[in-house]
Amino acid sequence: MEIEEVRCFVSGKVQGVFYRDFVAKHARHLALTGYVKNLPNFKVEILTQGFRDNLEKFLEHARRGPFLARVSDIDIEWRVPKERHASFEVVF
Repeated sequence: MEIEEVRCFVSGKVQGVFYRDFVAKHARHLALTGYVKNLPNFKVEILTQGFRDNLEKFLEHARRGPFLARVSDIDIEWRVPKERHASFEVVF
Protein backbone atom coordinates (compact mmCIF):
# COMPACT_ATOMS: atom_id res chain seq x y z
CA MET A 1 0.00 0.00 0.00
CA GLU A 2 1.20 3.46 -0.88
CA ILE A 3 1.22 6.47 1.41
CA GLU A 4 -1.16 9.15 0.14
CA GLU A 5 -1.67 12.79 1.09
CA VAL A 6 -4.79 14.86 1.56
CA ARG A 7 -4.84 18.66 1.74
CA CYS A 8 -8.04 20.21 3.03
CA PHE A 9 -9.38 23.68 3.59
CA VAL A 10 -12.18 23.62 6.16
CA SER A 11 -14.80 26.40 6.30
CA GLY A 12 -17.36 27.21 8.97
CA LYS A 13 -17.10 27.85 12.70
CA VAL A 14 -13.79 26.02 13.03
CA GLN A 15 -11.46 28.49 14.77
CA GLY A 16 -11.51 28.93 18.54
CA VAL A 17 -13.67 25.82 19.10
CA PHE A 18 -10.98 23.14 19.70
CA TYR A 19 -11.16 22.02 16.06
CA ARG A 20 -7.37 21.79 15.62
CA ASP A 21 -6.96 19.68 18.77
CA PHE A 22 -9.86 17.44 17.70
CA VAL A 23 -8.29 16.92 14.26
CA ALA A 24 -4.83 16.23 15.73
CA LYS A 25 -6.22 13.66 18.19
CA HIS A 26 -7.96 11.71 15.42
CA ALA A 27 -5.00 11.95 13.04
CA ARG A 28 -2.61 10.59 15.68
CA HIS A 29 -5.05 7.83 16.63
CA LEU A 30 -5.13 6.73 12.97
CA ALA A 31 -1.29 6.89 12.70
CA LEU A 32 -1.42 9.79 10.23
CA THR A 33 1.20 12.52 9.89
CA GLY A 34 1.04 16.15 8.78
CA TYR A 35 -0.33 19.32 10.33
CA VAL A 36 -3.38 21.45 11.02
CA LYS A 37 -3.34 25.24 11.24
CA ASN A 38 -5.64 28.26 11.33
CA LEU A 39 -5.53 30.56 8.33
CA PRO A 40 -6.05 34.36 8.29
CA ASN A 41 -9.25 33.90 6.21
CA PHE A 42 -10.88 32.02 9.16
CA LYS A 43 -10.49 28.64 7.46
CA VAL A 44 -8.41 25.75 8.78
CA GLU A 45 -5.82 24.01 6.61
CA ILE A 46 -5.13 20.31 7.13
CA LEU A 47 -2.38 18.37 5.41
CA THR A 48 -2.30 14.70 6.36
CA GLN A 49 -0.49 11.63 5.11
CA GLY A 50 -1.10 7.93 5.51
CA PHE A 51 -2.90 4.95 4.04
CA ARG A 52 -6.12 5.66 2.12
CA ASP A 53 -8.44 3.75 4.47
CA ASN A 54 -7.19 5.74 7.48
CA LEU A 55 -7.35 9.00 5.54
CA GLU A 56 -10.98 8.31 4.62
CA LYS A 57 -11.82 7.59 8.29
CA PHE A 58 -10.01 10.79 9.26
CA LEU A 59 -12.04 12.84 6.76
CA GLU A 60 -15.26 11.61 8.38
CA HIS A 61 -14.05 13.04 11.70
CA ALA A 62 -12.87 16.27 10.04
CA ARG A 63 -16.32 16.77 8.48
CA ARG A 64 -18.03 16.31 11.85
CA GLY A 65 -15.63 18.27 14.09
CA PRO A 66 -15.95 18.68 17.85
CA PHE A 67 -19.14 19.63 19.68
CA LEU A 68 -18.73 23.43 19.36
CA ALA A 69 -17.58 23.45 15.72
CA ARG A 70 -19.83 23.86 12.69
CA VAL A 71 -18.16 22.61 9.51
CA SER A 72 -19.89 24.12 6.48
CA ASP A 73 -17.51 22.94 3.74
CA ILE A 74 -14.29 21.02 3.16
CA ASP A 75 -12.29 21.46 -0.02
CA ILE A 76 -10.34 18.18 -0.37
CA GLU A 77 -7.39 17.51 -2.67
CA TRP A 78 -5.82 14.03 -2.88
CA ARG A 79 -2.13 14.21 -3.74
CA VAL A 80 1.07 12.20 -3.97
CA PRO A 81 3.33 13.28 -1.06
CA LYS A 82 6.35 15.33 -2.11
CA GLU A 83 7.93 15.10 1.36
CA ARG A 84 7.08 12.94 4.35
CA HIS A 85 6.06 14.31 7.73
CA ALA A 86 7.32 12.48 10.82
CA SER A 87 4.37 13.29 13.11
CA PHE A 88 1.09 15.20 13.22
CA GLU A 89 1.44 18.75 14.56
CA VAL A 90 -0.83 21.62 15.49
CA VAL A 91 0.76 24.71 13.91
CA PHE A 92 0.27 28.03 15.67
